[in-house]
Parts: sequence; structure tokens; C-alpha cells
Amino acid sequence: MSSDSPSAVSNPFLDDTFLIRWVDHRPELIAPAITIALSEGQAALEAIAARAESGDATFENTFVALETATERLNYAWSKVTHLQSVADSPALREAHNAMLPQVSAFNAAIPLNPRLWAALQAGAASPSGRDATGAWARLREETLANFREAGANLPATARARLEAIESELAQLTQKYSENTLDSTNAWQLVVEDPKRLLGLPPHAVAGARDSARKKGLGTDAAPVWRFTLHGPSQEPVMLYAEDESLRRELWAASVAVAAEAEGGKWDNGPLVQKILALRAEKAAVLGRDNFADLVLSRRMAKNGAKALEFVTDFEARCRPAFTREIEELERFKAEATASPVARLKAWEVSFWAERLRLARHAFDEEALRPYFEVTKVQSGLFELATRIFGLRIAEVTIPLEAKWCEEVKYYEIHDENGRHLGSFYADWHPRESKRGGAWMGYLVTGGHRAEAAGGAREPHLGYICGNMSPPTPGQPALLTHREVETIFHEFGHLLHHLLGEVPVKSLNGVNVAWDFVELPSQIMENWCWERASLDLFARHHETGAPIPEDLFNKMVGARNFRSACAAMRQTQFAKMDLLLHLRAQDFVTGDLEAKTRALIADCMLPTEPPARTIVRRFGHLFSDPVGYAAGYYSYKWAEVLEADAFTRWKQEDVFSRAVGAEFVEHILSKGNSEDAEVLFRRFMGRDADPAALLQRSGLA
Repeated sequence: MSSDSPSAVSNPFLDDTFLIRWVDHRPELIAPAITIALSEGQAALEAIAARAESGDATFENTFVALETATERLNYAWSKVTHLQSVADSPALREAHNAMLPQVSAFNAAIPLNPRLWAALQAGAASPSGRDATGAWARLREETLANFREAGANLPATARARLEAIESELAQLTQKYSENTLDSTNAWQLVVEDPKRLLGLPPHAVAGARDSARKKGLGTDAAPVWRFTLHGPSQEPVMLYAEDESLRRELWAASVAVAAEAEGGKWDNGPLVQKILALRAEKAAVLGRDNFADLVLSRRMAKNGAKALEFVTDFEARCRPAFTREIEELERFKAEATASPVARLKAWEVSFWAERLRLARHAFDEEALRPYFEVTKVQSGLFELATRIFGLRIAEVTIPLEAKWCEEVKYYEIHDENGRHLGSFYADWHPRESKRGGAWMGYLVTGGHRAEAAGGAREPHLGYICGNMSPPTPGQPALLTHREVETIFHEFGHLLHHLLGEVPVKSLNGVNVAWDFVELPSQIMENWCWERASLDLFARHHETGAPIPEDLFNKMVGARNFRSACAAMRQTQFAKMDLLLHLRAQDFVTGDLEAKTRALIADCMLPTEPPARTIVRRFGHLFSDPVGYAAGYYSYKWAEVLEADAFTRWKQEDVFSRAVGAEFVEHILSKGNSEDAEVLFRRFMGRDADPAALLQRSGLA
């Protein structure tokens, strides 16, 4: 990625120094950097395109050259998009959006360039192209398939329309993401009466007071408590607040995020309809019946119908238990309140479900929180990675200038032979400038260098982010068990990137079929339920004591509490996603909420009033031109894979280094160098068996 251009060297967005000085990455430098990168990328593409005309096309000067042609642009733009996710500001957003159309148009035009397509076909037909083996043969086939699926064989007018669609989708999905963030941040509830806080755990009360204090609200003599729609603030209220009106206020605000209630300012409904229409048009231009078939043609499911069949089959397996769980909760509330059995209010479900769990299992999630201090959780996770995968992970102190936020931590990861496999950042707590949820991403794909460069292995660079429970004055960051699972999940994605050994960067790590990508992440969550691994990190933050045996037994006993409802929630999202994209024409006009709800009403918890769907705030589907669109089923699909794969550790030893070595060899290191089905069979010796997931979930 190096360049001799003085302007390129002086622009931090183009500087490829491994330890990034984030402080230098100012919004006003984005346009100059991206302009340079676009120009360099275009020149590189032109050089490749000329090979077909000059008649000297080879595999190296076409496919391999294409692999590096846009590397500088991809790197610079990844910094821009990352910063917007973790440190959003009006200036940054303006700079990003100013360049977004150009970047989108540039990328969309690559597979639609007829001269470039001719050069690749000539390179594939050359002796070196025909003789390519291993990952390089995979690069040849994947590149050709990418171009065909993007419309390389289409006439000029169709190619031009596809370019326009891609550009418009990039802008619409960016606006959807902005609306969701802005709508979430715009709401707050300031509570003045401490009686309204009854039932809330101490950490939630302290967090709300600290949030108010940071906004200059209240005083020590007359405190107030501030609640927001960020998970660590909202979730304890919905689970524990005895004040029903408090729960109702937060519920009403949460379902109004990016919806009509904002009077149109942040309403994502029209954006969803435009996005669906454009995706359907894109599929039609490319000769597909629908967007789902277009997206899934090279994933494990192969097409939308098969993915929907998988989802509806799982729905049918969950249905009896789902119905029982609904009726049980309604009876429980009726008995507890001496009232007739009736539908619960939408803001009552979590509250009464938590009380039922306490009654049945004598288990309170909050009892675990003191054992999950965030730094100890990370340390235990790293120790687990050492035992299973032979890794050495250590925090490295870096200057504040090398962070985008003071609380960011930086780590290096080495294998047992001392090789520096990669480095990563961890950023775990919410900020208003940070998007919601949890995610993993990467900035640098290293891997093996050419022999001419010494054959060394360059380190990878990635990051893991979340919105976990933050520390409060006098108290460290204490997590819920679900937040612990989330950290393990994102770390699994990170390992997939950092342990990649594929010599082709575009085939490394998480660049795999999306219904396979969640296998390495979801499998890590299993160790959050094993006594031996919990003892590595689940220690009381004051006494250092492990989780008491009776509390652990209650936790495990409650694992499948309302598991059918949890599974049906995922089924609901997957079904909504697939049907929206299989039948887009039905949703591009009219009442989006009513039509969407009709698709999935039988998968939603029946409440009074009925809950809204999440279609207007479903970032997985609509915050990216593709993202998880028509692919949300991947979570449940991959859960089948990981539940089955984890049985190998259960049968041998949860710390088995031998099984871990095979998982690295066949899964984590291989990226997209071979078909996902082949890699899974190498590890398991057979195809996936869904019985393990059904048994683990108590649904067998």
C-alpha cells in the first residue's frame, strides 16, 4: 500500500504505518485521501484492462494485480467507516457522505468494466491462469463468479443502471443508519422521584445517576436519574423496574426509534421501501427472480427458497414449546396478580418472564454480574485461547494519540512459536458518538508475503466493539452473562481474521459465505457455560471467589428457560428478512409496518397492545447495501454448525488442544480458500447434524 506521492505520505488516511495515529485522522483530510486513492485505483485498473488489448495477459498481471489495485482505497475507506461507527460527529459524517457516492460508484463500476472483464478472461485462459492451484485457483474462480454475478456479461445500458443502483443503495443505507443512531440518541428520560427506581439493580441506578451527572443534570443534594435507549440503560428497566409506567415509557420510545412517531424527521419507512425496490431491480437486471436468490447463490443455502425452508422447519419445531411458554407466562402473571388470564402488555413480558425464572429456578441474572468484571472476562478469554489454540495475547500500552477514544485497549497476539499473528483494539462501552450493538471489523489483512519480500508473514489488524455495561463511580464495569457471551462471540470473529493463513488477502478470514461466518463466533459462546472455563475468569470482583456451585447450577438449569421464545425471535427476524426480499414488490408501497407484521405475526409474542416489528430499525438488513439482507437466517444456520462442532470438545475435553489445533487448521486459518461445506466436513468428518442444537436448546 505504500506510495511515493508526497501528498499520499502526508495524509494519515493513506499512511500504512501499522500502529495508527488516530488523532491525526481529521474529517477535512478524508476527501483529499480518498481522491488520491480513487485516482491510483483507477490507474491500476486501467493497466490491467490494457492487458487484453496488448495480448500479454497472465494470471499475475490480471488476477493478482486486481487483488492489489484497490488495496489503498479499501484501507483508507475502512478507516473512515470505522471512525464513523465509533466516533461520529457532524464534520465526520459530512466528510464521509461527501465521498460515499464516488467510492460506491467506483466499486460498482469495477465488475462492469468490459475491458477489465476481457483482461480477466484472457488471464484465466493464459497458461499461468490455467495452471493456478490452491488458493490462487480459488481466487480465479471466485473473481470470475463475482464479475458474472455483478453483471459483467450484461449490455452497456444494463451495466450503467447497475452502477446507478449501487450508488443509490449506498446513500440510502447510510441514511438509514444515521436515522437510527440519531433517533436513539435524541431520547432521554430524566427521573426525579427515587420511588420510580424500585426493583432496579444497584448498578442500573448508579449508571442512571452517572449518566445524569455527565449531562449536568441534578446535584448530589437533589439527584436525578437519566435513562436512554442504549442497551445497558434500557434493559434493566424492562427486566426489573416495578414502576410499570417507567417500563411503558422506555418501551414506547424504543419502538418509535426511526419510526413515524418522530414526525418524519428520522422515519426509516420510506427508505426501507426504496431499498427493497432497488434490491429487487438489481436482482432483475442480473436475471434473478428476487434479491434473496441473487445473494444466496454462492452461500451454503444456495437460494431463498432453501433458506426459507430451513427457517420454517425450525419454526415448526419450536411452535409447540413456543405456545406452551406463552400460556405459562400468562398464567403465572394471572396467579401472581389474582387476575384473569390475559395477554400481557408489551412492556410487561420481560418483567414477568424474569419473575417466572426467579420463581422456577431461584435464579436472578443480576446475581452473576459481580463475577463478570470486564477486564477479568477478557483475561480469562485470552487464557482460554492459550489453552485451546496455543495463542499468547498481551495488552500493549499505546499513546493516547493512537486511540480514537481514551478507554480503547490495544493487544498483540502471537502463536506458540512467537510469530506475531496480529493486533487488535477493544472498545466495549457505549457513547453517543458510537453506533449500537456489538461488532468485529478489520483494518489490515497481513498474511504471507511473496518470496521476493523475504517470505515473512505480516500481522493482521482488527478490532472488536460493543456497548456493554459501563463502569460507574466507585464500581468497575460489571457485565451480564449475555454481555460475556457477546465478548466471546466477537472474539471468535476476530480469531477468524487474525489466524488467517490464506496467501490471497481477499480470501482470508471472515471473507467467507455469510451463513458460515458465524460458526467461529458462535462456537466461542459455548465456553461461557462450562464450569472449567468459567473458573478462569468468573471471579467476584471484590473477593476473587468463583461462582458458587449452587448459583452455577441455577444458571445452567435456567439456560433453556423460554428457549423456544428466544429461538422464535430469531426465526421471526430471519423469516421477515427472507420474505421482504423474496416478495419485495408487495412492500414497496402501502403500510410497511402492517404488511411486515402480517408476515411474522405468528412468530411474535402476542401482547396487548401488539408490539411493533423492528423493520424500521433493523440495521443488519438496511444499514448496508447488502449486509445481512436475505441472510439473517445465517445466525441460526451457523448455530446448527457450531452446536454440532462443539460436541467434539464435549466428547474429548473442553480445553482440548488437539481439537483446537484441528479447528485452526480446517476452519480458522482457511478463510474462503475452499467451499464452506468442505471445510466443515474436514473438521467433523461428516455433514452437520441439527440434533445437537435441538438437544442443547431443549427442543429435541
